[in-house]
Amino acid sequence: MREDQAVGAPERLHPLFLLTGLGASLRGTAGGYAVIAYLLFSGRAATALIGVVALVALLVVSTFIYWRRFEFRVGADEIRIDSGIFSRTHRSIPFDRIQDVDIAQGPLARILGLAQVKFETGGSAGADEGVLAAIPLERAEQLRLQVRSRRLASTETETSSSESDRPPVYAMDLKQLALAGTFNFSLALFAGLFGLTQTMGDVLGFDPFTRRFWLSVLSAGDPIADFLLAHRVATAIAGALLLMLIGLATGIVRTVIRDFGFRLDRAEGGLRRRRGLLTRTDVTLPVKRAQAALILTGPVRDGFGWRELKLQSLARDEGGSGDHLLAPLAGDAEIASIISEIGWRWPPGSARWAGVSPFYVWTLAIALSPLLLIAMAQAAVAGLVPPGPGEGSAPLLVPALLFLAVVGAIAARWLAWRRTAYALDGERLLIRTGWWRRRLLLLPLDRLQSIDIKESLVSRWFGIATVAFGVAGGSGYSAHIIPAVPRETARKLRDDLLIKTP
Repeated sequence: MREDQAVGAPERLHPLFLLTGLGASLRGTAGGYAVIAYLLFSGRAATALIGVVALVALLVVSTFIYWRRFEFRVGADEIRIDSGIFSRTHRSIPFDRIQDVDIAQGPLARILGLAQVKFETGGSAGADEGVLAAIPLERAEQLRLQVRSRRLASTETETSSSESDRPPVYAMDLKQLALAGTFNFSLALFAGLFGLTQTMGDVLGFDPFTRRFWLSVLSAGDPIADFLLAHRVATAIAGALLLMLIGLATGIVRTVIRDFGFRLDRAEGGLRRRRGLLTRTDVTLPVKRAQAALILTGPVRDGFGWRELKLQSLARDEGGSGDHLLAPLAGDAEIASIISEIGWRWPPGSARWAGVSPFYVWTLAIALSPLLLIAMAQAAVAGLVPPGPGEGSAPLLVPALLFLAVVGAIAARWLAWRRTAYALDGERLLIRTGWWRRRLLLLPLDRLQSIDIKESLVSRWFGIATVAFGVAGGSGYSAHIIPAVPRETARKLRDDLLIKTP
């Protein structure tokens, strides 16, 4: 058999790649934009215009040459991709190495009926895997079906054709989607908005913590406006509430864009997840590559019985991470159903939890004690110096805020210590951590790659250690720890787990 027949006829990306590829190239030329902006602000508008024309022409020509030089072939046992303009790359990907085929569509690609296809080979994070940037959606579906059927050596066509007729393992409606968005409020975003108002509020004309802002928003004579103008504390509270509303709206919009139409279905060898409003993704998560499950919640969500489920896997998500979101907002019964599809089980209520040492709190208190002393010293100095005209209690504000921040951090650590615990449940390890961000880790012992015992200078004084567990995949190992375990207990736990680990 001739070689070109064995690997299939050459195919190119869709001609509309010239449009989508040009858009991607324009987004990646930040340096060129900086030069053009410099020329404009320097008063050289004609030179800047020439630069714009030259930049666009260069990108158009390079995109066209890349499209002409890019070819892929689908053969009986492998896929070959030839790419590159000056340096050519010839990549062969055998079917038996492909874990699955992921399909993604951006906003423009959905309008044009195109899709990006990524062949998931299980490479390390950041590895350059096979990607077809723009082919017809129908051809993308054919490729995925062909790869699955060849790799699994099964009647995948019949299975996939009836897949849409099955009830989903998990799905979200608009009400649940909006509710999930409200729980995605970020304290970091709130802090960022607060910092922006305090540093650039006058420039932007947006500082809800000043009376001038509310006077410009509310009409004169309005009872609410009069109340806010008469009470400084009310103005500060109104500003904080406004930033919280902006944070809530941002969380809802971000969640809707990312998880619109979220649906989880059974697929051959795994779970198929589809989601996205602007960028639609279609990803299959192989069950056999699952390494750990992470159940997330918080004080408010926990009160309503809502959870979030993530799966740490050797397979890569569309963002390049091994942390896959399986349920943005679900009850215990829904999460138990999803976990059962992986072949695991819900944590039993009879698990024997072992807590961690109270020195978990004391180590943080010792680390923050210098800040506490600084706050107390500043308050003492401010109390000895009479306030200037119009200052009021302003000199005491900074030490008071610093004192509250330190006390709040220690209180949060104390609440987290009350919940932090671990348990051995048969052939898996359960780790419960956090108070504001509550986490429950389900870690099968046969997925453990390493067990480390870590001690710092302070922890050695108290005779405690941190046990860290290395697991393949995911975004890192740092989250998989049991903090503040007595040193001898940590060593015994490590020895017991090593005996049980295959």
